[in-house]
Amino acid sequence: MSLFWGKGESGFSAYSTAEEVTEGISAAGLTAIVTGGASGMGAEIVRVLALRGAHVVIGDRNVSGGHETKEAIMKQIPAARVDVMELDLSSMASVRNFAAQFKSTGLPLNLLINNAGVMGIPYKLSVDNIELHFAINHVGHFLLTDLLLDTMKETAQESKIQGRIVNVSSMAHCHTYPEGIRFDKINDEASYGGFFAYRVSKLANILHANELARRLKEEGADVTANSLHPGAVWTPIMNHLPIMNGTIMRYVGTIGRFLVKDVHQGAATACYIALHPQVKGVTGKYFSNCNLSKPWPQATDVNLANKLWDFTSSLIK
Repeated sequence: MSLFWGKGESGFSAYSTAEEVTEGISAAGLTAIVTGGASGMGAEIVRVLALRGAHVVIGDRNVSGGHETKEAIMKQIPAARVDVMELDLSSMASVRNFAAQFKSTGLPLNLLINNAGVMGIPYKLSVDNIELHFAINHVGHFLLTDLLLDTMKETAQESKIQGRIVNVSSMAHCHTYPEGIRFDKINDEASYGGFFAYRVSKLANILHANELARRLKEEGADVTANSLHPGAVWTPIMNHLPIMNGTIMRYVGTIGRFLVKDVHQGAATACYIALHPQVKGVTGKYFSNCNLSKPWPQATDVNLANKLWDFTSSLIK
């Protein structure tokens, strides 16, 4: 990480960890869902939310990995409440099944952390015939949020505690196409580029949060929606980076500490948005290093957000 990343207005910086930004904050009585919570940054988000007293549900296609994460957390935090449920965001049927299963538990829902994602993978279509970055990173989370939104609204109304939806995006959203998203070429293999597809999906994460925030505010629901850039975090999502198989990897150990966050730091901004009192009432915003940040202009394009909303709604019907 850069040595010049100092503390922002929140009092936190790129060096802050998830434990540090939630120190002294109680999440007792709250229920959270964390997608992709079986490993990497997601597992750290789960651990810290559980540490602060939240009942956390891990939604992940890797169920065995989710149980391993749960066991590791329970060893460290015996009183932790962590459950594991299968969730494959590339399949709308799986997303619908997860939502139905969660609702059947009768649990409230205060926090939804849309964290899971893929990056730079080879061209492939989901079982629903949608390019995999767009399917997993955006459409699956859009559908999941839509299916659980009434539960979040009801929980907020009954508990008098504001619900919070957190979309994990990336600063990579800055480098997409001139028009932002090429809706007519989402599945176009001829023009496909893994990292362009990733960037488009990350732009979609911000646009989704912004439009959702606008709609929730308009109807007077006590639920917020925000997005974030976690920083460059060395986790399994980077397995498809070109440098993973190149000579540059030999230098990562030397310079990595200046460029890349560990999972404790990477999870900080998501945990900050989910729990910190400073973020109460804040909605439709983009955060980086636990501070408000300015996304690329395309990410604040209301017309593009509306178009994306309508386009995605048509896909999930």
